Amino acid sequence: QVQLVESGGGLVQPGGSLRLSCAASGSIFSISAMGWYRQAPGKQRELVATITSGGSTNYTDSVKGRFTISRDNVKNVNLQMNSLKPEDTGVYYCNADMITIATMVEYNYWGQGTQVTVSS
Repeated sequence: QVQLVESGGGLVQPGGSLRLSCAASGSIFSISAMGWYRQAPGKQRELVATITSGGSTNYTDSVKGRFTISRDNVKNVNLQMNSLKPEDTGVYYCNADMITIATMVEYNYWGQGTQVTVSS
């Protein structure tokens, strides 16, 4: 069974920092792009940042200069969030394009999500 497990969410004051981590596990053949999405209450899920296996990154405009996405290794992706704002509040989901050994076909996978709340 292949899964993505997020950690690192929590409550932080405006201007503070949090670091989210996501680990992929299971019988994985390869992982190409990984990323983070978020969903605020009453809103659609939106892209926050992505990173390819080659290290190319992409950010939504609202987090540029404040968030940094990185990969420790093939199976882990992190999101360093600085200068957090109340509008960053939401459930953050890890996402990855993975090929499993069982199928040898690339599918898109989601983690279960971790709550980030920015409030004083």
